[in-house]
Amino acid sequence: MGLAAALCWGSTDFLIGINARAVGVRRAVFFSQAIGFVILSALLLTTAIPAFAASGRVWGLALLAAGLTVGATLALSQAFAIGKAALVAPLVTSYGVVTTLLSWLGGERLGALTLAGLAVCLFGVILSAMEPGRQPEKSGSAWPSVAFSLMAALGYGAGFWLQGKYTLPVLGARVSLWLGYTVGLAAVLILNTDRRALVARPSWRQGGLLLAASLLSLGGFTAFAVGAGAGSVAVVTVLSTLSGGIAALLGALLLRERLSGLQWLGVLTVLAGAVVLHLKPV
Repeated sequence: MGLAAALCWGSTDFLIGINARAVGVRRAVFFSQAIGFVILSALLLTTAIPAFAASGRVWGLALLAAGLTVGATLALSQAFAIGKAALVAPLVTSYGVVTTLLSWLGGERLGALTLAGLAVCLFGVILSAMEPGRQPEKSGSAWPSVAFSLMAALGYGAGFWLQGKYTLPVLGARVSLWLGYTVGLAAVLILNTDRRALVARPSWRQGGLLLAASLLSLGGFTAFAVGAGAGSVAVVTVLSTLSGGIAALLGALLLRERLSGLQWLGVLTVLAGAVVLHLKPV
């Protein structure tokens, strides 16, 4: 299930860039949120929802987490729209750094393995942004896409931390996901003044790619939940971080994206750090 989640999320990341460039960042996010909202709303109608008895504090934190995730999704789409999937996707996996630091600020003690993972991730981010010998007149800087990638990692890391610590144990995964899609859909509609253009029907090809990205994203969450529910949370989490490597591989093979040797080293270093961060000492 961990590998299935990585495959689904890696493929989703790869498609996000294609969709953002084809229909625009906000339209791509809108259709993704709308599809997820419809599917999860239908699923919620078929199940009992004891979560509505939760306190207002839990719902407030859940809304905050959803807002952070929506902001991260917009930043991620922008990063893929202007950058290379081979560079952006692995950088986003550094959200584990944010969740780890927030856990530390919350009183959790960090072991030597966790500190090593933090250092490796940060070193990989620095290497990924370096472009030795780049000619500005021939290619744009990687820094804008790196900046949006790190913004996405920050939003996802903070949002996932809030969910894991405060809301998921009470609301459950399905309600938390539904709330995230609901907030995302509402936020995109509010932020966009030209709603007619936003909701305009895409071409059949674009619609198919948007649907595929949404279904793959939901498939990743489902695989992760099934694997975690089987009692292998640590294994599933570690394997799911390989999604950045899968997206990078797809970008390199299918889009012919080229990174410098130093950037590839940074990409691999970030992935290694992300795996180490999620390892649990025996």
